[in-house]
Amino acid sequence: MRIEHIAFNVENAVESAKWYAENLDMTIVRGSDESPYIHFLADGERRTVLEFYSNPAAIVPDYAAMNPLILHIAFLVDDIEATRAKMVAAGGTAVGDTTTNPNGDQLAIVRDPWGLSVQLVTRAEPLL
Repeated sequence: MRIEHIAFNVENAVESAKWYAENLDMTIVRGSDESPYIHFLADGERRTVLEFYSNPAAIVPDYAAMNPLILHIAFLVDDIEATRAKMVAAGGTAVGDTTTNPNGDQLAIVRDPWGLSVQLVTRAEPLL
């Protein structure tokens, strides 16, 4: 058994999917132009899938008001500073500075243009 995807009800699923594809090397593997505008995006290795949708039957959480420690999507990246700069140039907002944990992991947080927190991470030792 494995996790198939993680889903997020967002304000604008079409624009969110496009932004993640353009700025985090994801690929839209399925998208709909009809409500609730479900879009599935695969990561660069096609191992993890995120779903963005805009379903009026449920509230869109106030992601911008959430502390990134409550909820974030983490992306393993080779160059945190370059990825962070690209995301900010594309409308994201940096949260704090890039940090290094005692174990050597480097971390940075950027909110996407709609407020959802994205953690960028370079691991000293891979998790998987």
